[in-house]
Amino acid sequence: MSEPAIRLTGLRKSFDAVEAVAGIDLDIADGEFFSMLGPSGSGKTTVLRMIAGFELPTAGTVTLAGRDVTRLAPFDRDVNTVFQDYALFPHMTVQQNVEYGLRVRKVARAERRERAAAALRTVRLDGYGERRPNALSGGQRQRVALARALVNRPAVLLLDEPFGALDLKLREEMQVELKAIQREVGITFVFVTHDQQEALTMSDRVAVFNQGRIEQVDTPAEVYERPGTPFVAGFVGTSNLFEGGTARAVLGRDGVFSVRPEKIRLGGAPASAEEISAAGQVVEVIYAGAATRFVVDLDAGARVVAMQQNQQTSPADVAALRGKPIRLTWRAEHVVAVPANSR
Repeated sequence: MSEPAIRLTGLRKSFDAVEAVAGIDLDIADGEFFSMLGPSGSGKTTVLRMIAGFELPTAGTVTLAGRDVTRLAPFDRDVNTVFQDYALFPHMTVQQNVEYGLRVRKVARAERRERAAAALRTVRLDGYGERRPNALSGGQRQRVALARALVNRPAVLLLDEPFGALDLKLREEMQVELKAIQREVGITFVFVTHDQQEALTMSDRVAVFNQGRIEQVDTPAEVYERPGTPFVAGFVGTSNLFEGGTARAVLGRDGVFSVRPEKIRLGGAPASAEEISAAGQVVEVIYAGAATRFVVDLDAGARVVAMQQNQQTSPADVAALRGKPIRLTWRAEHVVAVPANSR
């Protein structure tokens, strides 16, 4: 069995009295698109910086392809990093920006130009080599930064929230492009984000961070459909949590359970014994274009969110439900037991 591209063992990082990373054990496979997802301050960027060599761990080890690099400088590691601000040189052309790392490594001029041109083709920017960064759009500058990182042919590419400065539409376009590029070049990508949709859209696997620890590592579908902790259920998308007396009243069970809003149907009695039903009152209706979210206070005491696609309804139709009694129904198979936190 081959060594993982990245192995983190007992990784910790403290800044004075603050423990930013509180013990991480993680393997990332060669060629994997892996995302580190979590809120601000959860430790994900600190872990990325320790992989890159910009921060030294307080304890633990960082191994790249079986080689312990924990105490090595960034330039002695076979990794490159793309940052949110891109850090392009404004006085250089696109071609010169992409070639820069090769110049530092004293690669011959002809090879530099050939490899830079190939990298620009990979990011769909062939023909842009003579332009300056200030003549490019935000998405194009992001691609130049990506080409500059890829031209060095690293074993691992680290991406620290690279889409943070882009507008929503461009960010969605770049998500598709980046995943396609990763498949084409075949190297390991480690992507840091606080955006759940980005992580779910692009990743082979996702690690959900919280307070310096990893709450769950799994495929996007598993993380979303079967959250491993209450934090994951609440952070990744929207989830309705039933616990305590509410779980007993609505579900007839003890414990903590999750039901996603899109699994809940508005109106109507249960169609079979495999369905669960609860009565309540609509307290808010939120129209969001393709879908509408309904905030409902159940008679049993819980507040839940249901989502309905706007296929055959108008904004006026759904807005009229505000303040009205309603019955919610969902299938028993969509009730997911959420394990309690182990720490």
